[in-house]
Amino acid sequence: MKNFALIGAAGYIAPRHMHAIKATGNRLVAALDPNDSVGIIDSHFPEANFFTEFERFDRHIDKLRRAQHPDSLDYISICSPNYLHDSHVRFALRSGADAICEKPLVLNPWNIDGLKEIEEATGRKVHTILQLRVHPAIQALREQVANGRKDTKHDVDLTYITARGHWYLRSWKGDARKSGGIATNIGVHFFDMLHYVFGNLQENVVHLSTPHKAAGYLEYEHARVRWFLSVDVNDVPEKGRAAGQRTWRSITMDGTEIEFSGGFTDLHQKSYEEILAGRGFGLEENRCAISTVAAIRDTPITLQRGELHPFLLGNGVLQSVTGMPALLQTAPAL
Repeated sequence: MKNFALIGAAGYIAPRHMHAIKATGNRLVAALDPNDSVGIIDSHFPEANFFTEFERFDRHIDKLRRAQHPDSLDYISICSPNYLHDSHVRFALRSGADAICEKPLVLNPWNIDGLKEIEEATGRKVHTILQLRVHPAIQALREQVANGRKDTKHDVDLTYITARGHWYLRSWKGDARKSGGIATNIGVHFFDMLHYVFGNLQENVVHLSTPHKAAGYLEYEHARVRWFLSVDVNDVPEKGRAAGQRTWRSITMDGTEIEFSGGFTDLHQKSYEEILAGRGFGLEENRCAISTVAAIRDTPITLQRGELHPFLLGNGVLQSVTGMPALLQTAPAL
């Protein structure tokens, strides 16, 4: 049985980590969050110590470590806001624990290099939640691509709309300096999946970038990808909105839908099982996706390269955002 602490206990994703810790037969001994709305802990680990101040949490963890107490930590799970991940991973390693970090691991690829140095200095390890890599449908797709023709590039469309209310832009998630922007905050695990399935990234073109939505074109060794991400409910197709849907997720390859809508509920547990078995994903597995989203954040928009995603054409998104004449929206991509 391993001992865990959790940073970011009041966040959206924290209950999945609590469940995974319990389901794998381990203990949560301490948790931290500046927000004290953490009653969910009682459903999993009512005896866990809870802190709202980092300094007291730090002192508690350090006291356990120095005393070699039975509650001293093996792992610290990190579910804090994106911009704090780097710092909290460093804290975990320096506290003598391995880190298990939610996506995105960091906001910029050079932060990975710093974490590698601390891994080497402390002898501890960083594990990351790249949950789509353990999804059976994605694993099957990867095998299909690997067994296919090596000179083939598949045509892929990625569409992910997950509607958010007005709170979103007023929270840290709406601040690109803290969240990394929409491509980082809601898209990074999809970009990791694309790299995992289709190989190394060769081209990255940005067609749209706003606080609510982003789109572009990515080319990998074995795929040409048109992608569209949004937190605007108006981007959900009309038939979905009529049915009350606020989320729309679709990935097609060569015109065929890839069905992976199910199987999401236990991916964190599977990720923990892999980590505890020594088969988790470390720092380098994150580099391509982190480099991808960092480039999306910093790359100037250009409509003259790469194929435009159908939602940019059919939904008039470009016209509504940029005022671009409809005629240009239907112009073929170069």
